[in-house]
Formats: sequence, C-alpha cells, structure tokens
Amino acid sequence: MIRGTNARRASAGGSLCVALLLAACGGGGGGGSGFSLVGNTPAAGGGGNAAPTVNQGKSGPKALVVEIDGLTHAALADAIAQKRAPALQSLRVAPAWTGGANGSLTQQRLTDGPSWATLLTGTWVQRHGVRWDTSDQSIDAKLAPSIFAMAKQNTAAGYKTGAITANPLYPALVRNDTGAIDTAFDCAGSDACVTEHTAQLIDSGHDLVVAQYGAPASAAAGSGLGSDTYRRAVTDTAAGVGQLLERIARRTANDAREDWLVILTTGHGLDAFGGATGLQTLENKTIFIASNKELAGLPGTGTAAPADNTLLQLAAATDIAPTVLRHLGSTPAAASYGLNGIALQGTTSLREFAARTGADKDNIELSWKLAGNANLPVQVLRNGKLVATLAAGSTSYADYVDAVSDGTYSYVYTLVAGDTVVSLTAQIAYLKPVPLAPTLTNGLVSYYPLDALPGVDVKTGASTFGPWAVDADGGSLVTDDGMRTRDRAKALRVDSRTANASGMAGYRVKQMTDVTTDAATTAFTIGFWVRTDATCSQGVGNGGTVIANKNYDTGNNEGIAIGLFSSCELRFNTGTGSARGEIKGAHYLSAGQWAYVAMVIDKAGLAMDAYAVDPVRGIQTGHVALSPALVAKLGGLKNGIGLNEDGSGLYYKRQSASPRGAMDFNDFAIWNRALTADEVTSLYKAARPLSTLIP
Repeated sequence: MIRGTNARRASAGGSLCVALLLAACGGGGGGGSGFSLVGNTPAAGGGGNAAPTVNQGKSGPKALVVEIDGLTHAALADAIAQKRAPALQSLRVAPAWTGGANGSLTQQRLTDGPSWATLLTGTWVQRHGVRWDTSDQSIDAKLAPSIFAMAKQNTAAGYKTGAITANPLYPALVRNDTGAIDTAFDCAGSDACVTEHTAQLIDSGHDLVVAQYGAPASAAAGSGLGSDTYRRAVTDTAAGVGQLLERIARRTANDAREDWLVILTTGHGLDAFGGATGLQTLENKTIFIASNKELAGLPGTGTAAPADNTLLQLAAATDIAPTVLRHLGSTPAAASYGLNGIALQGTTSLREFAARTGADKDNIELSWKLAGNANLPVQVLRNGKLVATLAAGSTSYADYVDAVSDGTYSYVYTLVAGDTVVSLTAQIAYLKPVPLAPTLTNGLVSYYPLDALPGVDVKTGASTFGPWAVDADGGSLVTDDGMRTRDRAKALRVDSRTANASGMAGYRVKQMTDVTTDAATTAFTIGFWVRTDATCSQGVGNGGTVIANKNYDTGNNEGIAIGLFSSCELRFNTGTGSARGEIKGAHYLSAGQWAYVAMVIDKAGLAMDAYAVDPVRGIQTGHVALSPALVAKLGGLKNGIGLNEDGSGLYYKRQSASPRGAMDFNDFAIWNRALTADEVTSLYKAARPLSTLIP
C-alpha cells in the first residue's frame, strides 16, 4: 500500500501512545513515539555515537531481526551484485515465500498487517488473526504469542526484548502482548530513527531486537521499482542495516561469548508497479530470508527466485520466528508448538504441510514433504497428544475423527521429525459415519471378508471357499475401494475367462450345513458387495451368473440364482425344475461401481425379497411370493454356490453366447435368518466390513 506522510504517521503514533496510557511520547532521530510495553524508550543519543568498549548486558545467544518493507528479493540481489549494499555482502540470501497456501485456511492478504503478524508469530492468519491493514487489527496473543512472548518463556535466560518500527501499524499488532516487549519505539516513518534506536538497543544489551524499515516501500509506491529513487532508498536502508551489523561486530569483538543470529527479510513482495495489491500472485508471495549464519534448512541460497510454484518448496516467512527461538533456546515443546514454520537450523525439513477433508468426510488427510535427512520417524500430534508414529520417510497420514455428531471441527496437528517441528490448524465439516446395525452378527453362519487368498470362513469350519477347479483359478485380489477409506483392504476378482480344458471356471462356496436345504433353517440371507466391469460386458446374450447353486441354463431349473442381464439388470431367481419364482425389471447396477446385493428367502413365510443398493440408482427392492414347491427345491444341485458361475462351474462352457469376464466380490456373508430392510441398507450406508462388528 502507499505510505502516508510522516505527519500522518506521527498522528497515528501519538493516538496509539495515548491508547496505551504511555507517560511520554516523542523522541529524536526524525520524531516518533514510544510504545513501551514494559520499560521506557531508549536513552537519547545518536546512531553515530561510538559503541561502548565494554558490553552492557549479558553474554550468550542474541538475535536481530530486520524487516525492510518494500525490498524485493530481486532488488536486494541486484544491490549486492552492483556493490550498492557492501554491508550486506556477507549475508546468505535465499528466496522464500509468504501469504499461506492459496485456497486454504492459511491463505492471507499479502499486505503489511498480516505479513508482519506472520513475522512476529511464525503463524498464518488462521492463528494470528490479522486480516487487514487497519488500526483495529491485533495479534491474537492466546492463539499466536509473539516471538517476544515466546522468548520470555525461557525465564532462566531472562531475555531482554525490544522493537523499533517505522510503520504505525506495528504497535497495534502487539498491543495484546502485555509484558513481552521491554523496550519499543515508533519512529513514525523515519528510517534514520529506526537505525538510531535499534543501535541503542543493541548497545544496551538487549537480547532480541526486531527492527522495521519502510523507505523502500514508499519509494516503490511513489516512483516504481525501476526508479533511481527506489534504488537510492534500497542503498540507504542497506547502509542503515550496515550500521547495526557494525554494532554487533563490536560487541562480539568485546565478548566472543556473544552469539548473534541476524535475520534480514521483507513482509511481502510487490507487483511490477511497486504496489502491494494483496493478491496471491507469485510476485507478491516472493520474499527473501538472509542470515549471517549457515542454516541447513534454508534452501536456494544465492539463487534467483523461482518463477513458478516451486517457490513453495523453499523456506517460508513462518520459519523466521522458530529459527530465532531455536537460536535463543526458547523453542516451545512439541505438545504446545503451534508455529506454522520450522527452525531452519535443522537438518530435516518438513515442507508443504497441508490438510484436507477425506472423501468420507470423517477424516483429515495430512500430507507433507521431507527434505534433508529423511531417515527419521515422523510423529503426528493432534491438539498436543501423540496419535501416530510413522516410519521414516512417511509423507502422509489420515487421522479419523471420532466426534459425537455432524459439525465443523478444528484440530491443531503437529509433525515431529528429529528436532524439526511444524504445526498446522486443520478444519473438517464432519459427517458422522452411519454405523453397521449391531444385529448383523445375529445368525451369521458363514462370512468371507475376502481380504486374502485363499478365502477363509470367519465362522471356522462352516464352509469352504475356492475355485471350482484347482487348474482354473481365476481369483485375484484387487483394491477394496468400495469401503470407507479407513477400512479398505482387498476384494476378490473372479475372472471366468480363466478356465480349464473342460471349460470349468469361477469360484464356489460350499457350506457344511446348507441353509437352502437345512430343515431347521426357516429363512436365510445371502449378501455381498459386487462390481461389474466398466461396461457390464457379461450382461449380454443369455446373461451372466453372479451367484447360483443351480444349472442356470434356464431359470426354471431347481435352485437359486442371481443373474446379470442387459442394461446391467439383476434378476433374483428360484426354480422347481419346471417353473420359477423370479424378481426382474426392478434391480439395476451401475457398471464398474460397487453395489450391495442381498437375496432374502423366508422359507416359512413363502417369500423372497431382493435388494440392490447402488451408488447411482439408490435402494432397489423387490418381493415375490414362493410356492412350497419352490421352497422344496432351493438346494439346486446341492454342490455349493458358484461365484461368476453357476452350481456346476460350467455355465459359460454351455452358454457360449454369454461372454466370460471378471466380477468383483467383497464381504460375502450368509445368515440363517431373514435380514430386515434396515439391516441391508445399513450394510451399504456404513460401507464397513462385517469384520468390524466381530471381536
């Protein structure tokens, strides 16, 4: 945005000073106002005064963070290359990015207020809460404590903090950070004032100092990035930073135990005209991070900024705060980390941490990229509690929500790999999964999850399962993508094109106590998931056999069958040998998609109910009355139930007009009772295997 006049800045600073109940305003070096939150403004004295020969304050780690508003990465690189910024020659400069991830909860406006809030907190807008460049905006100190407050958490170190700024928005951002900043000063638009007062803080022994310059932004907005005015502003500001670096050099010469980390950056990029539009363009997102130290996690040092989205693989503005805190020994514990960036000193980098709601709306899918040393396990914490420890090199995790009802929920996720930590707040519009009816275990006499081959009945010894012929095994395992994501394993594909010399193909289930013939069984249900190929290719000619215990050359033959016909129609059939009881024209599948199918026969009640629950066609039902003769002949060939074959294993051999092909089956079950409509529909709606009900 275009900066106002110094008079307007002084007015804003003065009003803020009153708002903060300060005892004094004003100061040297171009005017300004103190907004000291703990101590007083720096003692008077020019920036050119000689530095002390004996250091004030204590030894140990110290940090200076300098934010130069309006200094683009390209302009800094050019100034260094043209030797117009000799004081910055020794810094390691790398392109970086800011503004959060476009289209996500982290996305923020690329203007001063949100960008400075990110610099001060190491978080994006969903935590720091600053969305605009207005005086009513301030950092949410509870969700996003400032770098000053986090440094103060290291009480044993007793760090002394200070902040000097040229922009009147800065004091408003930290007004909720009571007690965190020992010395602060608003220079009301004067960069010379920033240099002067920052030098005083360095000389007086402050341990963490944040300084902000604004002249390059004003020059860019007024004259453009290619103007001499802008180039002079960059050169002058670099010279001012050079004075601060000289002060630090003198202190370290006086006391070698002082260990300074210097970070130089900018809040956001500018457009081609030198303006801050706030939009998520690549030029606005491009910033830089420069350091006096070698940082293992700072990629791209000395290179040009990428001209595409590979920029997001580099360091981010959120990495600055954790880097400073690591240097000061003040990194928050993983359980309370909350920062959206990583400390750049680490040899492992966790980049592009993202979250999205899973397809089933009951889980959050986390993803990230690893760089550097990836040979470390990755821990995942949710709201500060460990939920998973993943193998080294892992880059994704699905976290399943267990909420009491539908609704919108937020969680803070933290990744830990070695000594590298990063957090992200994720949100889900949660839909509570439909549960399987708990009664589905009642009367379950045979059950094949079909997650492995050979298939094994969960009801041990109740049945056998396998190919009709050992030399014609057309069974293979495929991805079980019909179940909810958390329960996916495998499903069985039965390909009847795999046949032996006699033409036998398909699979068979053979019960020890056959529900179709057992006199003690007065009703039964056969239920399973099924999927045709992409064109329902077997539903032509005389049709295909989904399951059958009969010779299915005709539906009149003794036994039961579910057949597949043109238009992907299912027909539910019983026969006496000369007559049939059948439901047709009521059930259709969507080719290539999973559906749940159930045949329910009430022997005592002389009835058959049929269900096909399809993702496109919905719940399809049918009913037919059965004669005693039909019930008496339900056993068919009494040789088991064929899958993608009939009760002989030779249907496709005999019916050459019916093409062989592949059908997929999953969660094949038999009950010795009639399931209710609600129980059948719960099997589809829950999309969970029956095994989840079985201890």
